[in-house]
Amino acid sequence: MNIFWRELKAHRKALIIWSIAIFLMIVSSIGKFTAYAETGQSMNELLSQIPSSIKAVLGMGNFDLTQVSGFYGMLYLYLLLLATVHASLLGANIIAKEERDKTTEFLLVKPVSRAKIVTAKLLASLLNVIVFNLVTLIFSVALMGKYAKGEDITGEIGILMVGMFMVQLIFLFIGTATASVSKRPKSAASVSTAILLVTFVISSAININSSLGPLRYITPFEYFKADQLLNGGGFEPVFLILSLVIIALLVVVTYGAYQKRDMNV
Repeated sequence: MNIFWRELKAHRKALIIWSIAIFLMIVSSIGKFTAYAETGQSMNELLSQIPSSIKAVLGMGNFDLTQVSGFYGMLYLYLLLLATVHASLLGANIIAKEERDKTTEFLLVKPVSRAKIVTAKLLASLLNVIVFNLVTLIFSVALMGKYAKGEDITGEIGILMVGMFMVQLIFLFIGTATASVSKRPKSAASVSTAILLVTFVISSAININSSLGPLRYITPFEYFKADQLLNGGGFEPVFLILSLVIIALLVVVTYGAYQKRDMNV
């Protein structure tokens, strides 16, 4: 349990910085929304002339950007990208940092098994992700709600945050698994971030070229899309199940690889 609290303390500052980044992103986006809202229907008419593939890449989908719910649907893609980068780096660093910083002795001298060490680290990282998600939810409802004009957006934002949380978990455990498997702890964060960027690019390519649709199963950015969640589609069971399977496999890899690895001291 001391390891758990130590990890929470070690990542407290980073969590605050990331939370401020989320706050600033939402605040800066409000100015754009007010500009869209003032133009009224003319903005939607202008956006309708943009190819649907380009709108999908930019996160616009088929949203009415003059409404808070539609605008937030577009903003969701950028919040999701920020959240997954945080989760990926957190997962990689929380596993690899002792070897990276040459402080492995701190862990090795403790009378605890490697399984308990991993469990404490995973619980600490999971709590960080939960807090990040809740902070995003609270800021989103509080700030965007001021411009809702009677529109009930709390439920819609809540649905998007559930989808975001699932994707956060996938990239969190991609980070932990990468760090556990990698023989070069310093490269774990770079590798996990590269995986994130590749899957994001694949998602963008799918939106540009619909013939690449079958690739959507290999990129988590396609699992819980805002237009699907907000336009009545809800959560697709296949992607919920696939997400849980991926998360379970990555957790198994994290434990298995960490148990067997030769720790650099």
